Amino acid sequence: MNTPNDSSGPAISRRDVLRYGALATAGVFLGKRSTLAASPLIAAPPIPQKAKAVIQIWMWGGPPHLDTFDPKPDAGYDYCGPLNKPIKTNADGMMISQLMPQLAQQADKYSIIRSMTHGSFAHETASYMVQTGHDSSDRLVYPSIGAVVSLLKGYDAGYKGLVPPYVVLTELQGRFSECGFLGPRYQPFATGGDPVRQPFAVQGIVAEGISSRRQAERRNLLHKLDTFGAAMGDDPSIAEYNHCGDEAYDMILGDGGKIFDLSLEGDPTRDWYGRNTFGQSCLAARRLIEHGVRFVTINYKGWDTHKENFQTMNRKLPEMDKAVAALLQDLSQRGLLDSTIVWCSGEFGRQPKVDWAAPWNGGRGHWGKVFSALIAGGGFKGGHVLGASDAKGEELKDRPVYPWDLTGTIDQLLGIDPEGTFPRIGDGSIRLTQAVGGAIKSGGRLTELV
Repeated sequence: MNTPNDSSGPAISRRDVLRYGALATAGVFLGKRSTLAASPLIAAPPIPQKAKAVIQIWMWGGPPHLDTFDPKPDAGYDYCGPLNKPIKTNADGMMISQLMPQLAQQADKYSIIRSMTHGSFAHETASYMVQTGHDSSDRLVYPSIGAVVSLLKGYDAGYKGLVPPYVVLTELQGRFSECGFLGPRYQPFATGGDPVRQPFAVQGIVAEGISSRRQAERRNLLHKLDTFGAAMGDDPSIAEYNHCGDEAYDMILGDGGKIFDLSLEGDPTRDWYGRNTFGQSCLAARRLIEHGVRFVTINYKGWDTHKENFQTMNRKLPEMDKAVAALLQDLSQRGLLDSTIVWCSGEFGRQPKVDWAAPWNGGRGHWGKVFSALIAGGGFKGGHVLGASDAKGEELKDRPVYPWDLTGTIDQLLGIDPEGTFPRIGDGSIRLTQAVGGAIKSGGRLTELV
């Protein structure tokens, strides 16, 4: 990731990056009102904004495209295994896995990209490219699109929410630094805990075994013990500190904590999404978006199926089918889908030809030549299929979509100029999305789907 690349953008000095990171760290301690020195985003004229928020369902490990959104029933048993009976959807000509009947009835709400590509077979490199929209050979470590949205549509846009604008359910990937050179202020807030449990023990906000009354009593005791703060009177630094503390307690005891209280949804809604960690994470994501959070990533683990792929699919696909179908329908019924992008993919696909030998026993390896993504809402059309793989799902056949093509289109729908640059970074010329040319290829923005 740190190797120089002649096709990268203009240089940024190590001193600039370290300086910015230090300022961003200081911002964490001053709360959301603290900002770096004002500077406009260097960009083309504003792009009409259709989306306000993104829910990213990150299928960590790489979901098998042949078993999900790009079935190949004619390829034979060595490619399809037992999943050789794809089903029709309510969108003309679109077929998906036989294990996703509920999503088949919601296909008018989403489109499928069957020609995602980057060529990497390594988790870290592929994750970096898909999440940041930048080639991994650049000498800089770029922020994920979530951190970019947190910057440009969160803190720099006067975000007022108690919950940070970028949230991960429930833990970080750990594959790369999501905030990149922006610094830790733009690191996502990782909830921890398990949304299936009551209460959902969100890190730093909701503690198991400690009631709201006990939290309030602790707060009152803290104020009584704070003799130094009382002696300082109206000192601005102490006032700022107290204000940050008040906001923290408002998050714990007020509306901030209630956002994560899924019991307020009632049993029928919770059952609709599925009483499992992923299903309840999708429900929590909807609640976060309703309360103004700009970017939510659901870190959905368990897709690295080197061994016993089909046993895993029989467990995970029904779980995913139920939750994602409920999420799309729920967002639609609440009038939120038009302004919320739902993006469902992993870092790559899985090897189309199944490895039946021991110890793999029907496993699939990594596959970065071609893979699939589901995209919905926020200005994306539903009921369409973009691009194609070949007859066995091994090679790209039609309409390549590179990670920066997708992230650039998401930026555009959020009202962010994908050709623009990061504000206040170096000399102000570091691009938001990958510059193409030479070895860096592009299939172009997804104009067919917007």
